[in-house]
Amino acid sequence: MEEIERAGDFEALDAARSTVFGRKSRLTEIRRGLAEAPPDVKPVLGKALGEANRRVETACDARRAVLDLAREAEMLERERLDLTLPGRRMRHGHRHVITRVIREMCDVFLSMGYRVASGPEVETEWYNFEALNIPAWHPARSEMDTLYVDTSGTDGTGADRVPDATEATLLRTHTSPVQVRLMESTQPPLYHVMPGRVFRNETQDATHSAQFHQVEGLVVDSDVTFGDMAGTIEHFCHEYFGPGYDIRLFPDFFPFTEPSAGLEVWWEDKWLEIAGLGMVDPNVLRNVGFDPETWQGFAFGFGVERVAMLRYGIDDIRTFYNNDVRFLEQFV
Repeated sequence: MEEIERAGDFEALDAARSTVFGRKSRLTEIRRGLAEAPPDVKPVLGKALGEANRRVETACDARRAVLDLAREAEMLERERLDLTLPGRRMRHGHRHVITRVIREMCDVFLSMGYRVASGPEVETEWYNFEALNIPAWHPARSEMDTLYVDTSGTDGTGADRVPDATEATLLRTHTSPVQVRLMESTQPPLYHVMPGRVFRNETQDATHSAQFHQVEGLVVDSDVTFGDMAGTIEHFCHEYFGPGYDIRLFPDFFPFTEPSAGLEVWWEDKWLEIAGLGMVDPNVLRNVGFDPETWQGFAFGFGVERVAMLRYGIDDIRTFYNNDVRFLEQFV
């Protein structure tokens, strides 16, 4: 019994139990000799052996329970979680500020009944220039420093119109080619916006980038007027920027619209141009098979980075692309 009480682990307890119940233990020898005991001694001796067995088994069970509790306590201490520490918060990403501005701009036009259209970033000269009333000899063509693409042996454009073998392909300089593709494949009335990325061979500085984003819009319907266009743009600006911004239109020139205008917003004591717009030129309508006598329309194009800079007070376009977490976390 003393050996059982002193057992410090399960191995020592099993060894103590074997001392009592093992094949060579004293109790086992007495049990074997029970058959040779006198008849009057057998009952007394059997009862004593049974009592001894119960006492030892009870003591072993009690010691085993104590050892079980000690092992469980040790395990709990070893695997204990310090719930007083703050949890480690999972970090989640969020939309880039440019993506966010594009979605917000499109949401305003969606609320006005417009739909969203998209097209390829690699275009042919037909969709990017000629269908938009910008032939090769036009001076406006030289204003867009274009990045041409070598697609020898492949089409690479997904164009509905099969390009001529000699026709060059390029990274689109505006999202206006989507307007041409839309008019080729869809009959009026059309009320669409076209967000997307565009490319120009420009030197990077605070206000210029070789890639940037636009949200353009196109409306083609009967009896569309310049007043409809001005009202649409005014409604968008007041919905997106709020009532604290003043806007104005000024005469401008774009080959694919006539008449044309620029849109300026009063910001930090000066007028800042953020968009170009105008009535769709009849030649563009003819290029896609629309009769200018039946259908009229207007188009507009916003520079997304310029809009974001205006809304959030950002003074350098390069900050949008530097992937500086300190900058990006401001737009969670």
